[in-house]
Amino acid sequence: MAKLYFTYSSMNAGKSTLLLQASYNYRERGMGTLLLTAALDDRAGAGTIASRIGIADRAELYADGDDLFERLRARQAEAAAADGPDLACVLVDEAQFLSPAQVWQLARAADDLGLPVMCYGLRTDFRGELFPGSAALMAIADSLREARTICHCGRNATMVARLDAEGRAMAEGAQVEVGGNERYVALCRSHWRTALETGAPVPAPVKVDR
Repeated sequence: MAKLYFTYSSMNAGKSTLLLQASYNYRERGMGTLLLTAALDDRAGAGTIASRIGIADRAELYADGDDLFERLRARQAEAAAADGPDLACVLVDEAQFLSPAQVWQLARAADDLGLPVMCYGLRTDFRGELFPGSAALMAIADSLREARTICHCGRNATMVARLDAEGRAMAEGAQVEVGGNERYVALCRSHWRTALETGAPVPAPVKVDR
C-alpha cells in the first residue's frame, strides 16, 4: 500500500539532497518520478530543486490553490499511456508551503492512486510555530522522519532563527520570507530560546569549500 511520507527538519539539514537521492534511486531502477516544488521559492531558479552540496534537478511547480490530486491522476495516466516508465513516486520539496487541503490531496493520491508521496520540508518557522502544511503533514502522514542537523553547540538543531542585520534573532515578522539563506541559522531549542531572550548575536555557520 502506498504511503504519504514527511521528512522534516530545521534549515540546512540536507532535505533536498535526500529528495534528489531518492529520485535518483527510483530512476536508476527504471522507475519514473515526479518532482514538485513551491512556485514561490525561486532561490535556485524557478522549477529547480538544488542542494547545498551542488546537485540539482528540474521540478514542476505547485502554487496555492492547485489541485494536486487531479494533477497526479493526470500525470499517472499520461505516464501509463506513454512509451516510458510508469510514475512510481512523487517527491515534494518545500512541503511546508503546501496548504492543508493540498496535503489531503496528496494523501488521497497515496490512498486512491497507489502513488507513494514523499514530502520534505521545515517543521517550524523562526517563531517556533508550525507551518500550516507541516502541521497537516504531522497530523496525517503515514510516516514521519526527522532529518537532523546540529547547532553550533553540537546538539540536535530542531529550531531555526531568522537574523536581523546585526545577527540577532528576530521574534516578529511574516512567516514566509523566501531567499536570504544567510539570515537563517539552525539552533537547538536551548540556544534558540536564549537568542530570543538575550538579543545576543547568533554565531553564523562556517562556510565550507566543496
